[in-house]
Formats: sequence, C-alpha cells, structure tokens
Amino acid sequence: MTQETDIAGQGFAGAKLALFLGDHLAIILRDNTPDIPWPGHLDLPAGAREGSESPQDCVLRETREELGLTIAPRYLRWGQRFIGRAGPVWFFAAHLPKARAHDVVFGNEGQGWRLMTPAAYLADPLAIPHFQDRLRLYLSSP
Repeated sequence: MTQETDIAGQGFAGAKLALFLGDHLAIILRDNTPDIPWPGHLDLPAGAREGSESPQDCVLRETREELGLTIAPRYLRWGQRFIGRAGPVWFFAAHLPKARAHDVVFGNEGQGWRLMTPAAYLADPLAIPHFQDRLRLYLSSP
C-alpha cells in the first residue's frame, strides 16, 4: 500500500474502489438526477467517510452498502491518496474471484451495476475521467 503515513485516514473526505471480479470491473451507473456530480455516468463503488473510520474501512463499508459484498481488507491490493474536489480522497483496487459477482446485491444508490473490462471502462465516454486516470495509474503500477 502506498502513502503508509496517511493510512490512518486523518483528514480524508472519502474513498473509491476499483473492484475486479475476475478480469472485469464492477461498475455502477449513477442516478440521472441533476443535483449530483456526474449524473448518468459510470462510476466505481465509493462514498464519503463516516466518523473516524480509516480509508480502508470507508471503502469496504461503501462497497458493502452499494454492492452487498463484504470484502476482507487483505484483498485491497493497492491504495493511493489523491486531492479531490472535497479534499483528500483515497483510491483503492481489490481483486476477487469472478464467482463473487453472483453475490452482488445492488443497493439503493444508482440505476444499476454491470461488469466491464478495464479497457472498456477506460474507453467509455460515460466513465468519470478522473477515475479513468486513477485506474490507468493503478494498471501501470508494478
């Protein structure tokens, strides 16, 4: 994990997860309401920090709320802190077996979910650009 000195999560706004189920990413189609950022776009599981939770706890809780998947922290392979619109944010990547897609229970945020190859997400005009950039960074990391 990169940025170990901030892993306790002091002063971060939220966290995002590039969740691989086999070779595909779990993608959420955002609601199409004008009062949210990026309405109708393709997003990754994420959310705002609650209380004093760590970045890892935040992203794992949000993934559980949005996709119904409980993920052990050991599956987080990569994490990096970025400065976003709301302040510091974390971007993580996790890999689970493809069969875990059968365990997804979609929550109440967004219009639905789907699996996409990373290449398809990176090329899709509805993907959120700064998350495409962060995914590219992860995919190019050793």
